Amino acid sequence: MATNQQRREAAKRKLERQLARRAERARRRRIVGVGVTVGAVVLVTGLIVVLATRGGDSAADETDLASDPSASAEDVHIPTERVEPATRPEPLPKSVSCEYPESGEAAKEVSVPDGEDVPAEGTVKVTLHSNVGDIGLELDRALAPCTVNSFVHLAEEGFYTDTSCHRIGTRGLQMLQCGDPTGEGNGGPGYTLPDETFEGLTYGRGILAMANTGSPDTGGSQFFMVYGDAPLPPDYTVFGTIDDEGLEVIDGIARAGHDGRFEPSPGGGKPNTEVTFTDVTVEA
Repeated sequence: MATNQQRREAAKRKLERQLARRAERARRRRIVGVGVTVGAVVLVTGLIVVLATRGGDSAADETDLASDPSASAEDVHIPTERVEPATRPEPLPKSVSCEYPESGEAAKEVSVPDGEDVPAEGTVKVTLHSNVGDIGLELDRALAPCTVNSFVHLAEEGFYTDTSCHRIGTRGLQMLQCGDPTGEGNGGPGYTLPDETFEGLTYGRGILAMANTGSPDTGGSQFFMVYGDAPLPPDYTVFGTIDDEGLEVIDGIARAGHDGRFEPSPGGGKPNTEVTFTDVTVEA
């Protein structure tokens, strides 16, 4: 017969196992957005090679930079040339219907956007006002009408206001990821977006795209702004571009480095320079 001491130790071990399983489930649910969680093994291997060898840098160099808050502009090579904005090979109808199925609990109270008769032409200008400077965006309805409709809805309801950017990548995959009110990378609006991708999508300096969990149709509120290299497959909805002034703001954030908390996968870490959106304005 087990003693009281033995029973207490067994209960403690059981609790520790339960906590470990919960932590692992939470880690897997995190919206990694972009990184080496792409489906095909060959593609994953290729992306790992790019991250480890691009520009003569090593994976160890990424870790060194992440742990050095005083990283200078010489430590991070940032391309200065913008890529061409994305265009659809075949135009969409003038309006579309969008479905936004519920998905878990919202990280911040917000309603679900109306998905009827969503315009699929024209652009919308949005300004992300932050503590480190304004980042101007131009959203393209012709590229991703359902995504633009959701983003504008969240912005107008204040979902992004007082939220911080939780992840930046500085080597190989150069982007700033934002849009989670929890600031941890696993929060969303309580609904998901349909993928609006197409063959031929590429990513590079100036591109604005949606993050996802690595599975189809799992976008939400999190987005990433590419300021440099981004060797990614066409699995992430592109819905606009970033203006030159905004890219300069992001460049400065990148040069300050990160804490490496997302290494080795999906990569990068929390910016050493805190980035908080103090307001988000939408121009009709």
